[in-house]
Amino acid sequence: MRRSVAAAGTALFFAIAPGMVAGLIPWWLTRWRLRGPLAAWAPVRIAGLILLILGAIVLVQAFARFVTEGRGTPAPVAPTDRLVVGGLYRYVRNPMYLAVVATITGQALALGQPGLLGYAAAVWVACAAFVRWYEEPVLARRFGADYEAYRRAVPAWRPRTRSWRAPNHSGHNESR
Repeated sequence: MRRSVAAAGTALFFAIAPGMVAGLIPWWLTRWRLRGPLAAWAPVRIAGLILLILGAIVLVQAFARFVTEGRGTPAPVAPTDRLVVGGLYRYVRNPMYLAVVATITGQALALGQPGLLGYAAAVWVACAAFVRWYEEPVLARRFGADYEAYRRAVPAWRPRTRSWRAPNHSGHNESR
């Protein structure tokens, strides 16, 4: 897939999927209104803002990696030509889903909206189910041994402390 087509498709999918899940639905649920006294919960609200910002940064980086490294999009209808294993994907297999849950959790904390914590948990369960029963089997069929080696080396949800590298030409993994 041409990079310009991949970028356009990725931008559209970004607006549709995480835009709805981490943007529009939380807004519908809360109207992004602050609850509770600001001063009393300032450390929690600040932590929420930090989590929201970091989640958004990770999300954008993960989406960009699909264009630059994968030559495709994260959308199942226009998948990548290559297995995406660089950047943050060297530490955890699902940074995109973790970032979405982090942005929702960050909104919950920043706004003092505990209902969003329940929504974040539901999103995580839905993502985990999607990964387990759809994404992993599809990637295993599409990328075979490369995906299985990656899957064995990089955890799905708990980031590694050290970067993983795909096997080099001699067949051995390199780690930093």
